[in-house]
Amino acid sequence: MNSIYQDIDSALSGLLEGESDWVCNMANTAAVLWMYLPEINWAGFYLRQGDELVLGPFQGKPACTRIPIGRGVCGTAAAELEPQLVADVHAFEGHIACDAASESEVVIPMIKDGDLIGVLDIDAPVKGRFSQEDVVGLQAVVERLLATC
Repeated sequence: MNSIYQDIDSALSGLLEGESDWVCNMANTAAVLWMYLPEINWAGFYLRQGDELVLGPFQGKPACTRIPIGRGVCGTAAAELEPQLVADVHAFEGHIACDAASESEVVIPMIKDGDLIGVLDIDAPVKGRFSQEDVVGLQAVVERLLATC
């Protein structure tokens, strides 16, 4: 794990330890990601409600409030239950542009006891901003968060 994700893990261990409120923990996680990850313009969560993902705690500009599962990068991650690493969102068929400045995106599904809880979504105003290392680091963030609920 690279040093940024080690720093994120250290910050989250202190903030999440002993706190079981799901909204509180998502809010602090979004804030920590916003503080530590360079060159991003949005960090937050969408939570599953039926056949949709509904906006949860985040940092950044106002965002789309509901995303159908299977649509856009977030909806695809939710439908496939697989991380989505998109170097150029404009080349992703069906991309939903909540912020016109976004150029790349990484989305990590949050799965607890085999059920989709939601997704962690990070956007960047730079093409190719995210790597497989980010996927691994963000999966560790999601696992730490899920351990609190």
